[in-house]
Amino acid sequence: MTTESRPERRTRRFCTRRIGAAVVTVAVGVATAAAPVRPAAAAAPWLTVSDGFASFAVPADDIRDTMGNVTAVVVEGNFGPSFNLSELGLVRSGDAWTSRIGPLPAGLYHYRLRGDDTKIVKDATNPTAVTSEPTWSTFLVPGDSARLIADVPPGRGGALQTIAYPGGSATVWTPPGYDADRRRPYPVLYLQPGEGGGHADWTELGRAGQILDNLSIQRLMEPMVVVMGDRTDVPALPLVRTVHSRFHVARDGGHRAIAGASAGGASAVRTALTRPGEFAWAGSFGGVVPGGGPRVNAEAVNTSTRLLRLYTGNRTDPAYNPTYRLLLALGKAHVRHEFDGVNPDAGHNWKAWQENLADFVPRLFRAAPGHGPSAGHPPLRHEFTPPAPGTTPTPWLSREANGDTFVTVETGTEFAGAQHVTLWGNWAPGGSWVNVPLTRAGDRWRVTVGPLKPWFYYYKFIVDRVSHKDTSNPSSVTTEPTWSTFLVPGKRARLLADVPAGRGGALERLTYRSTVAAEDREAYVWTPPGYDPARPAQYPVLYLQHGSGQNYTDWVEMGRARQILDNHFRDGALVPMVVVMANGNVPDLSRELLEGIVPAARARYHISHEPHRQALAGLSMGGFQTLDVVRSRPGEFAWIGTFSAGVFGEPTGYDATAINEGTRLLRVYTGNVTDFTYPITMATLDAFDRLGIRYEFAGITPGPHGWDTWQKNLIDFAPRLFRSGDS
Repeated sequence: MTTESRPERRTRRFCTRRIGAAVVTVAVGVATAAAPVRPAAAAAPWLTVSDGFASFAVPADDIRDTMGNVTAVVVEGNFGPSFNLSELGLVRSGDAWTSRIGPLPAGLYHYRLRGDDTKIVKDATNPTAVTSEPTWSTFLVPGDSARLIADVPPGRGGALQTIAYPGGSATVWTPPGYDADRRRPYPVLYLQPGEGGGHADWTELGRAGQILDNLSIQRLMEPMVVVMGDRTDVPALPLVRTVHSRFHVARDGGHRAIAGASAGGASAVRTALTRPGEFAWAGSFGGVVPGGGPRVNAEAVNTSTRLLRLYTGNRTDPAYNPTYRLLLALGKAHVRHEFDGVNPDAGHNWKAWQENLADFVPRLFRAAPGHGPSAGHPPLRHEFTPPAPGTTPTPWLSREANGDTFVTVETGTEFAGAQHVTLWGNWAPGGSWVNVPLTRAGDRWRVTVGPLKPWFYYYKFIVDRVSHKDTSNPSSVTTEPTWSTFLVPGKRARLLADVPAGRGGALERLTYRSTVAAEDREAYVWTPPGYDPARPAQYPVLYLQHGSGQNYTDWVEMGRARQILDNHFRDGALVPMVVVMANGNVPDLSRELLEGIVPAARARYHISHEPHRQALAGLSMGGFQTLDVVRSRPGEFAWIGTFSAGVFGEPTGYDATAINEGTRLLRVYTGNVTDFTYPITMATLDAFDRLGIRYEFAGITPGPHGWDTWQKNLIDFAPRLFRSGDS
């Protein structure tokens, strides 16, 4: 009997398949590679987005035409933790380079393609553009947290126009119902870009037009004119004169505001502090003001300034420490100011600055309802100071007051001459993998990543496209020698954490003869706390199999099977059992089990040979093998679990009657659509329905074809075993 009804399953599958039905947009893009981009008019989109999942499928011919012959292709975009830039690796699959990531948090994303670290290409099939960075394209993932950056209904918003002034250009937003003849001039906000940006950045990346439209419609802001210039310093006099001549705006400092992102924000602060009276309202969005700011006349600033509000992202934001020092300096100088607190979920990027603008604008030219931090923004109580390079083994974990954890890693000096270094790890949505760029720290490379939620993480360095281990981390993975691991503790990861010494089960190695491989092999065996080889009743046993490219060590080193079993047992959630994790790298697991693994385990451990007290489960390849055992030896193992696996094609040779009579639990697990076996699993369930095979579908585990998913599967599966009848 399935645990999920057919209508529910059909709905889930339909939602997933809509990825292929996403709106197709086609346009010619810009590439920095020497070869021209092929005309996009006849091309399928390189990117489709649905339900928060971004799927990339770039024809190999297009890659070759735009980049030449390359061995590695990534999508560089703000997919990483804190919406910081990272690289999503594409895999050559047939005639295309492909990958999928998600579900992405709601927001605006920008991306471009990079080949062999140096060849950068715009998505030629995406018509969006970023004027200051022609290789970028954008896409929007809608959602409640992104409601202020969504388009308003046609005709409801303000107007955007580009104006030229002597020496540059600016984008100007005028509010709905703008009246050039109204009695009172409109107040005006000068909104500055970041270093290297342009006047279009605030609309193309900051979604300023949408933010202002939404705030205006909701009557959360005063009607005002917003001028987005192309310089990070004080608005140029020619720009101000042009705005005065073209728009009905106030000219006095009390009705003028200045703010900006990054360098533009730092300029806004300096202007407010050194030229009091010119702008009575000032905001710095991640502005890096060195040395705690300039010397100021506090009385003059306080007299003429209505609002000076500072913003910063989290520990990954270069403005984090300078903002702390600036706050101290302003307090010491008795300059009135406000601080929005630390944005816990964003770094030095447009995600943070969009939220800053949405908080700042409603405070302008009127009495604000409050002066404290935004909801969920903790205080900034001290600087973030990782150990000096080379002094402390990494990874180095640090924790914020709100419980968020950040990890800092660095390379050794052996990569001092490297050109491109990234950190690959499972910190993308659902445990997917992205590469986070490192920066030079003397003769080393370093990066801080976060916030990371409590869980188990694994990573490696990619140095000029070659994988390397973090040699300062003593953890090891037998089948993946370049990987290192660490655990972020917390309630969410409680079942993955070590139990107190002496309170867990025993983990031993078992040597057995493989008749299939004609060699001696090893298995890991976990026995529960208090295991008694002399007790009258034999223990039930779970045979737990690994995946392709792995061996018996992986469920222990990567799957955290020992910790999961120990913690479940301590919680009283686990029937005392023995768990055997053997080597499944054979063409016939059924024979390997019955001729090698099972006899050896029975000879050494006090375990049952009765089918209703035996379980078999496996991930990926091990799951496929498990189903093959179900087909060839129905009822031999009464408890079955498959993690990210299924049956290729139409199942043949399955005796539904024998399986149903001999199986007490057949529970099927799958990751989400980023798990490449997802369609195989779902097709298998359809086939089982047709054959009349009873099963339970665990639903979709959020995550890809990786350990985050399989750890959750084991956490759910193990407590279900041996709990019915006389087991």
